[in-house]
Amino acid sequence: MEKEFNIQEYMTKGVEQVVSDALRATFKDPRESAYIVKFAAASKKASKKRAKAEKEGEHIPPFLIASITSACNLHCAGCYSRCNNATVDAEPVKQLTSEEWKKIFDEAEELGISFILLAGGEPLLRADVIDMAAQKPNIMFPVFTNGTFLAGDYLKLFNEHRNLIPVISIEGDREITDARRGEGIYDKLIEVMNDLHEHSLIFGASVTVTTENVREVLSDKFINTLSERGCKLIVYVEYVPTTEESADLAPTDAERDLMAEELRRVRKAHQEMVFVSFPGDEKSSGGCIAAGRGFFHINSHGGAEPCPFSPYSDINVRDTSVREALKSRLFNALQTGGVLADDHKGGCVLFEKREQVEDLLAAE
Repeated sequence: MEKEFNIQEYMTKGVEQVVSDALRATFKDPRESAYIVKFAAASKKASKKRAKAEKEGEHIPPFLIASITSACNLHCAGCYSRCNNATVDAEPVKQLTSEEWKKIFDEAEELGISFILLAGGEPLLRADVIDMAAQKPNIMFPVFTNGTFLAGDYLKLFNEHRNLIPVISIEGDREITDARRGEGIYDKLIEVMNDLHEHSLIFGASVTVTTENVREVLSDKFINTLSERGCKLIVYVEYVPTTEESADLAPTDAERDLMAEELRRVRKAHQEMVFVSFPGDEKSSGGCIAAGRGFFHINSHGGAEPCPFSPYSDINVRDTSVREALKSRLFNALQTGGVLADDHKGGCVLFEKREQVEDLLAAE
């Protein structure tokens, strides 16, 4: 008889693997290793909190994605956040204050959430929130940034608070990166990486994987370009089409198989780095891990959403709490209704089945 999938066990092992890989990747940097060792202890304590809650019938995921602003200085081609109107050029209004984000971070720590991924918009436009995150050493905050503001005071802040890890968006070589992010951005990012390396600051890279760059971004040439500058983490995010016209940019089954094969290879060849793939192989994780199974998303206005690619919410943490948001009717319906485990073409199941998500949201 096939063993029933255990999401708590799966996510705990995943967290332990990430921490173990991070320690291995930073062992030559005493300051970074010292922080990772302390974080490992905090992460283990957080894991015990989640396990205790699980036994009491409450599932707490180890990851939270927090989009802390709707503002951004770039206009990247095909940006899902702009297409969902989560990122706009107008002056941000009714966004969570730094104190409201502090309350969220405090509660997340109390619940046993170990990782909070800060996103946007461009998160470095919210220095007040970044400062709040810096004061929570028991939580690791990967900061997903376009990299254009990584200088001066931010270098000092990241140096003093090792729980803040800049994760810089890059699409491959100069031609591919500039085509999506704007002319001159690639050279700017290389300059930023060199500055980070000069200051002995580790950082990560976030790569949106499309049919156009899948081979480039998994090549040793590209990975070496990052590794030589001190990059210790690469997060590969499969492109989610925002329009029918851009659907051909989403990786095919064959390209996802290629990704899985290449990731196995590069993990062996580049043990100085950590490699994460999202959404990765959903079959091995019992389906999509959004909507609170493995992670969830809080937008810049406080709405609790299944994930950034599924911007639907029926509860706002401004009016309640993180704990109550995780028990929302929408999250519960997605977790128990089978949508997360449904067969789909690949990539993001919630984006592909967005009409079903909308129907759940509209249901009484």
